[in-house]
Amino acid sequence: MNQLANYLPVDGYAGTLLGRAWLPASTTGSIAGPAPVLITEQGVFDLSPLAPTCAQLLNSDIDLVNLQVNVLVNIGKFDDIMANTMNHHGDLELPHFLSPFDLQAIKACGVTFICSMLERVIEERAEGDAAKAAIVRAKIADRIGNDINAIVPGSSQAQTLKQILQTEGLWSQYLEVGIGPYAEVFTKSQPMSSVGTGAAVGLNPISSWNNPEPEVVLAVNGSGQVVGATLGNDVNLRDVEGRSALLLGKAKDNNASCAMGPFIRLFDSSFSIDDVRCAAVDLTITGESDRYTLKDGSDMSKISRDVLDLVAQTYSENHQYPDGFALFTGTLFAPTQDRDGEGNGFTHKQGDTVRIASPKLGALENTVTWSNQAPPWTFGISALMENLAQRGLLS
Repeated sequence: MNQLANYLPVDGYAGTLLGRAWLPASTTGSIAGPAPVLITEQGVFDLSPLAPTCAQLLNSDIDLVNLQVNVLVNIGKFDDIMANTMNHHGDLELPHFLSPFDLQAIKACGVTFICSMLERVIEERAEGDAAKAAIVRAKIADRIGNDINAIVPGSSQAQTLKQILQTEGLWSQYLEVGIGPYAEVFTKSQPMSSVGTGAAVGLNPISSWNNPEPEVVLAVNGSGQVVGATLGNDVNLRDVEGRSALLLGKAKDNNASCAMGPFIRLFDSSFSIDDVRCAAVDLTITGESDRYTLKDGSDMSKISRDVLDLVAQTYSENHQYPDGFALFTGTLFAPTQDRDGEGNGFTHKQGDTVRIASPKLGALENTVTWSNQAPPWTFGISALMENLAQRGLLS
C-alpha cells in the first residue's frame, strides 16, 4: 500500500471527505489563501467558488455527497498534497492541507469516560505531581472498585454513588461532571487557531507532566446538526489542570495546542453517527530522542454519555453557534505508563511524533514542540476576511 494512503480511511475515497487547504498564488490565480476542498480519487477539488469557508459549506444546502466535481478546479492529487503537508520543510509554493475547521467555535467535552474521569480525580488529589499519582490511584481503586463502571450519569444510582464518595472523602468536581446530570463542555481553542495534520502541536513550557488526548471530533452545523466527524488531539497539561480546574484555560488553550484532521468525513451511505459511536481510535507516540514508543487508544463504545447528548448539552435554546462548531467528545486514554523512571508516569518530550488513527477517519499526525516555538498564530478571522475579499470570494 502507498504509505500516503495510510492517512485515508480504510475504504479509501468511498466516503465524502471535506478538507481545507492552503492554495498558493499559482493555484488561485490571484493571491495565496485557504480554501475548502473535496478529496476524491480523481483529485482534490477547490470548493471556494461554491462557498469560501468550511463553516459556510456545512451551513449551506450544497449537496457535497453527490457533487459533480468536473465543474471545479482540480488542485492536485491527494498523495502529492499530503506528501507536501507532511514534509516539515514543504514547498510553500505548493498546496498543503490545513485543519478542516475555520470559522466554527472549537468546543470540547471532558471526563466523558470513566477511566479518564478517575484520572482527573487523581490529578487533582496529586496536585499535579506525577509521583503522587500512583498512590492516589491505588486508594481510589480500593474504595470504589468496579462499582462506578455501570453508572449512568445523572441517574439515581449516580446520586447514590455521589453520596458514598462524599462520605469517603473522595468526591471531586470531576466526578460531578462525570456522573452528574451536566457534562463538562469548555472552549478548547479559538476559531481559525487549530492546526492540521503535519503541523507542530504546542505544549506550554510551564508544564512538565502532559500528554496527547486522542479523540473523535464532531462537525456540527449552525442548526445544531451533526454532519460528520474527524480526529483531534486535545493537547493536555496534566500538572497545570491538576493544580486547579480554574487553570483549565492555561492547560488547554495555547498556541498550536489543538490539532484536527486530516479532513471531515461527512455523513452519507458509507458513514453515520453509529460509526462514530463504535469508532476505535488508535494512538501511537514515538520519541525522537529516546526511541520511546507508546501504543494505546480510545474506544468510543465505552463512552458514558451518548455523543448526541454531548451535542445537546452544547447547543440548545440557551446557547447557539450560528457558524457551527467542532466538538471534541473526550477520550478513554489516560497514560499511566512510566517513561523516565518508576512512578514518574508518562510525559511528552520535544520531537515526539503523535499519530491518531481510526479506520473510517484516516490518520492525524503531528510533532510535539513548545507552544512558544511553534509557528505563531497570525492568520485570524480579520485576515481571512481580507484575504477572501482580495480573491473576490465575498459576495
